[in-house]
Amino acid sequence: MLPPGSTIGILGGGQLGRMLAVAAAQLGYKVHIYAPDAESVAAEVTAHHSQAAWDDEPRLAAFAAACDIVTFEFENVPVDTVRFLSGHVAVHPGAKGLQIAQDRLAEKNFVADLGGRPAPFAAVPDRAALDAALAEIGAPAILKTVRMGYDGKGQARLATVADAEEAWQTIGRHAAILEGFVAFDHEFSVILVRGIDGEIRYWDSTVNVHEGGILATASLPPPPIVLEQQDEARAMMAEVAGALDYVGVLTGEFFATDAGPVFNEMAPRVHNSGHWTIEGAVTSQFENHIRAIAGLPLGSTATRALPVVMRNLIGADIAAIPDLLADENCHVHHYSKTEVREGRKLGHATWAGAEPA
Repeated sequence: MLPPGSTIGILGGGQLGRMLAVAAAQLGYKVHIYAPDAESVAAEVTAHHSQAAWDDEPRLAAFAAACDIVTFEFENVPVDTVRFLSGHVAVHPGAKGLQIAQDRLAEKNFVADLGGRPAPFAAVPDRAALDAALAEIGAPAILKTVRMGYDGKGQARLATVADAEEAWQTIGRHAAILEGFVAFDHEFSVILVRGIDGEIRYWDSTVNVHEGGILATASLPPPPIVLEQQDEARAMMAEVAGALDYVGVLTGEFFATDAGPVFNEMAPRVHNSGHWTIEGAVTSQFENHIRAIAGLPLGSTATRALPVVMRNLIGADIAAIPDLLADENCHVHHYSKTEVREGRKLGHATWAGAEPA
C-alpha cells in the first residue's frame, strides 16, 4: 500500500487529471502533473508541475524520481513515454492497454480475439483498400483514423459508396478502419475498476447521448435493454482487464442492439460518462482509480440514489452556471479553462437523486 504523503505522478494536465488530483489529495497524497501544455487545469490543484515534452528523457527521469507511482489521464500519452517511465517507477495502468487503445484496428482485433462482438470492420491502410473494404462491408459505414481522434474527431460517415473519396479526404488520407453501421437502440458504458490483486468492481451503466460526436448526457436508470445487456458487456470488459493485467479504472463503450451488446471502443482511464460518480456513487471513479493504483481497498461502486443525470457543459454552455447553481439539486464542476470555444468541454453538472429543474 502506498502510504499517505507519497507522491502520485499524473501524465496529462486536463480535467480528468484535475479530478484525479482532488481525489488523491483527499486520501492524503501529493500529486505531480507532467504535461507539455502551457495551460494545465490539473496543475492548478496540485503541489508540483513539470511542463516538458513527452520525449524529454532527462525531465521524465527527474519526474519519475520525484514520484512514488505514476498514472495517466488520457490515452494519447505516447506509449514510449510510459515505457521509459516504467523503467524508473511503477506505472499503472501499464503500456499494453495504452498501446491497444491508441490503435483502433488493434483494439477491435484484441476484443474480437477475446470473444467480444465489435461492429464489422476492415483495415484501410490506403485509398484502394477503402474501396475493397466498402465492397466487403457495404454502406452506410464510418471511416475512422486508426490513431488519434476522440469526441468525433478523425471520423467521416459514408452514406453510400459514392462518399468514399470525400470521406478519405476528410480524415486527411491517414491509415484508417472502416466500421459497418450498427443499428442500435442506445449507447452505454461499462466502467470498472480493477485492483492490484485482481478484484473488479463495476459502476451502474449509464445510457449515453451524444451530440455532434461529443457526449452530451449520461443518465441512470438506463432503458431496460441496457440493463438486460449490462452483465454480458461487463463480462467482456472483465476479460479485457484480465488479459491486460490491468490496474485502475477501465471503460468500455457499447451499443445496445437486438443481437446483444456491440463493442465500440475502450478507454484505459477514467471516463467522461463516469463523472456522475462523484456525487452519485458511494465511491467515485476518480477515488477508486487512486485506491487501485495505490494498492488500497476498493470502495463501493453502488449508486446512492436514482435518478442520476450528468450533463456536459460544452462551449457556450458554461455561461449557464449561475442558473444551474440556482437549482438546489445541481452539482456544478467548472474546469477552469480560459478559452471558450465550440465543442470544448469546459465543465459538467450532475443531478443525483433528482431530475434537473
